[in-house]
Amino acid sequence: MTLLNNLPEAVRDLVEFEYLSGWRQGAAKKFEWKDIDLRSWVAYLRIGNSKNKEAWTLPLTGRLQEIIEKRMACRRLDCPYVFHRNGKQIKDFRGSWATACKNSGLIPGRAGVVPHDLRRCAARNLSRAGVREQVAMRITGHKTASMYRRYRIVDERDLREATESLNAYLEKQPKTASVAPIKKAVGD
Repeated sequence: MTLLNNLPEAVRDLVEFEYLSGWRQGAAKKFEWKDIDLRSWVAYLRIGNSKNKEAWTLPLTGRLQEIIEKRMACRRLDCPYVFHRNGKQIKDFRGSWATACKNSGLIPGRAGVVPHDLRRCAARNLSRAGVREQVAMRITGHKTASMYRRYRIVDERDLREATESLNAYLEKQPKTASVAPIKKAVGD
């Protein structure tokens, strides 16, 4: 959250939206009010704004809905974009990003944190939340499981949680449990 707090408000909303949705930066920047059904709270990514040329939907619940409600208060009739700076489409925020990273103690750019990392965070968070891979891919717009897994980076926290789960499982097992031998394959 420190990084978010160091960004200008218009950019902050865009970055948080990307973090929660897994949308690519280009798609989020082109996101328009006509792409939202406010009755059902669903966002639509149009084919023209999708890198993989597939449209998809995103239910707007929880914090995503709050961000859209907040942006509604900033809505300008002369600007079609949900995320804008003074009525102009946000096209580039590299300077704001670099400043926010530095002020947050992070390294910006190729050697450090880049905005596209938000997409990886969304994939990881969906996985950690227990969302099935197929459903998570529909949210982030990944076409293939292999590409989704490339984004769903396993880190030390994941490994720690796995070993803790293993320990909890083993603690519940009878103490008489034994090691299962690996039998020789037929013909060995």
